[in-house]
Amino acid sequence: MISESILFLVLLLVIGFIAKNSSLMVSIGVLFVLKLFGFDAKFFSFIQAKGINWGVTVITIAVLAPIASGEIGFKDLMAAFKSPYAWVALISGMLVALLAKGGVKLLGEDPQITVALVLGTILSVSIFKGVAVGPLIGAGIAYAGMKLFSFFS
Repeated sequence: MISESILFLVLLLVIGFIAKNSSLMVSIGVLFVLKLFGFDAKFFSFIQAKGINWGVTVITIAVLAPIASGEIGFKDLMAAFKSPYAWVALISGMLVALLAKGGVKLLGEDPQITVALVLGTILSVSIFKGVAVGPLIGAGIAYAGMKLFSFFS
């Protein structure tokens, strides 16, 4: 008998295939392989707990690679701050980090919200070619929205 989780993953795989989203298809493939070899009970909770940190680490490495290669140096940093766009980027980076902090809090307090956040991320990745960093930031935005809503109600 095929489990609900397998059917759900197959549906998401079809969506990934239709949307030509290789990240989604590879992710589902890895989960299928882990499930096929019986590692799901052991590794899924570990991946769920540590995966976001791994992803953030990989993204940070990618962002810092031009600095490590010497492609970007202090001269570029100083020149960037002469641009109003650099200041917008700096403030945006700070705001996103603060939103993510609220997202971590929300996911800890209300893990059921994860389902809607993951679905929203999958839809955005599949339909709009978004990037799957959404659940944490989405949780942060949801947290800020909920606080704003509770403030006015």
